[in-house]
Parts: sequence; C-alpha cells; structure tokens
Amino acid sequence: MSNQMKKASALIIVMLLLMIGFVMIQLNFAILDYVLPSRLRKLAAILLVGAAIGVSSLVFQSITENHLLTPSVIGLDAVYLFIQTIIIFSFGKMGDVVFNVYTNFFVSVILMIGFTLGLFNLVFKKNTSVYFVLLFGIVMGTCFSSLSSFMHMVMNPDDFLLLQDKLFASFNTVNEKLLIISCALIILLLIYIYKKSYELDVLSLGKTHAINLGVNVDKLTRNMLLVIAILVSISTALVGPITFLGIIVCNVTYQLMQTFKHQYLIISVIAVSAITLLLGQMINQYFFDGTTEITILINFVGGIYFIYLLFKEGAHD
Repeated sequence: MSNQMKKASALIIVMLLLMIGFVMIQLNFAILDYVLPSRLRKLAAILLVGAAIGVSSLVFQSITENHLLTPSVIGLDAVYLFIQTIIIFSFGKMGDVVFNVYTNFFVSVILMIGFTLGLFNLVFKKNTSVYFVLLFGIVMGTCFSSLSSFMHMVMNPDDFLLLQDKLFASFNTVNEKLLIISCALIILLLIYIYKKSYELDVLSLGKTHAINLGVNVDKLTRNMLLVIAILVSISTALVGPITFLGIIVCNVTYQLMQTFKHQYLIISVIAVSAITLLLGQMINQYFFDGTTEITILINFVGGIYFIYLLFKEGAHD
C-alpha cells in the first residue's frame, strides 16, 4: 500500500469515528424516533456539502493553478444571497409560500448555473484567460452583494429577520427530499470528476505541458468549470454559503497528502471536508449549545488561515 493510500485510509477512519460520535454522543433514547432521524439527516447534509465544496474547490484550484482561489470568488455565493434577498424583498412573508422549499432550491440552482454558464461562455468564446473569469466574477459578486445590501437597508425589519435564516449556512433545516435529489446529482458529478483525475494530474503540470501531452485543455477546463458551478450551486442552495471552507480543506489536504495525484486528493479532500464540518457542528452543538452558526466558526478560522497562507505565499516570493 502506498504512503498516500495509507494517509487517505487514516483520514477515512477519522471521518467514520467522528460520524459515529456525531450520531451517538448525548443521544436521548427516550425520544430516539425523533432525535436519530434528525441527526442522520444532518450527517447526510454534512457529507454531501463537504464533498461538493471540497472537490469543487480542489478542481478549481487545479484549473487556475492557484491554491488561494475557490469558486466563491466568481460570485456564486453573492448570486445565491441576491436571489434569496429579492424573493423576500418582493414577496415578504409570502415568499416562502410563492417559492416553497422545492421551487426555491431549483430556482436558485438554475439561476446560479445560468450565471456561471453565461460568464464562461462570454469568456471562452473569446479564448480569454481563466483569470478574466475570476476578475469578472469578483466584480459581479461585488455588484450582487451591493444590491443585496441596499435591499437589506430598505427592507421591512420583519422581512429582514425572515431573511437572516437564509444568509448563514445551517444544517438544522435541511429538507429530506432535497437531500435525496442533491445526493444523486452530487454522486454522479463526483464520479465524473474522479474519472477525469488523470487528466487533472496532467493539467496540474501547466497548460503548455498538458497540451503537449495530448489533453484538450479548453474542453476539460470548460467541462470542469460547469461541473464546479453545479456542485457549488447545489451545496449553496441546500444549506447556504460557506465561504472559507474550500480554502481550509484543500490546503490542509495538500499539506497532509504531499502529492499531485487527484485520485488520492479527491478522496482525501472529501474526508477532510467531512471532518471539518463534523467538528464545527459538534463544537457549535456541545460548546455553544447551538446558539451560533457553523458558518461563523468556519469563516473565523478560515479567515485566519487564509491570512496565514497569504503571508506564507508572500514569504516564498
């Protein structure tokens, strides 16, 4: 067994132990019929969202050849928040009736995919560098965030309180039927990415080397960006935006695995993502009594880690 396989196996074992701990710790057997399904639903959402964000960020960094970038920089999180804001701003409390949980989910996913497709088509038709995508995405993300902030300022206070639940990622209100749909889509997309792991290995060598080695870089990049958009859209629509998770789990995976082979990185980043979210949820549940949101904890740690990575990259330069 290779060293990378041993490390990946160890991560999977840690993930499984945390999964068992998450389900069993302080489990009240008197109300088992209520508590157990609720915890299993949260666990499923954690695994799906962790896999979607972790793998999408890993592939995105391979495409851009930069370990400090994640799909959130192209504005997908801002688009999701803008969609939720405009629904509540337009319909108020009736927004949840007009756009029920299923309609909201599919509208959010379709609009975010449409935004990403429009962005990529605009860029790739002109054969522009992927960094133009990032620049344009940052500008559009800032634009959507500004529009959302403006509506927050003029919104009815009661409507704003209703919107607050959608502004932070939460695993407490995940719909079971949405989990089934999301699970099917995410698994199919992960299988597709895993099959492309060898091409991603070559792409990691650089665009010029990949072309010389027979990889259709433009097609691979376009397909991977579309898959990334779908993964991020599903995970964001399912629980809400988690900005810094991708940066944390990808860079921790790189440091642990010390390899460029995506067949190991993909498995490992899924395990690291699940471990991170499980720890965050357990800390929130048992140390803060569920009074805060996991997003706040991850963004706090992730922000500090991101600053560390910036200084580390600057020191190497």
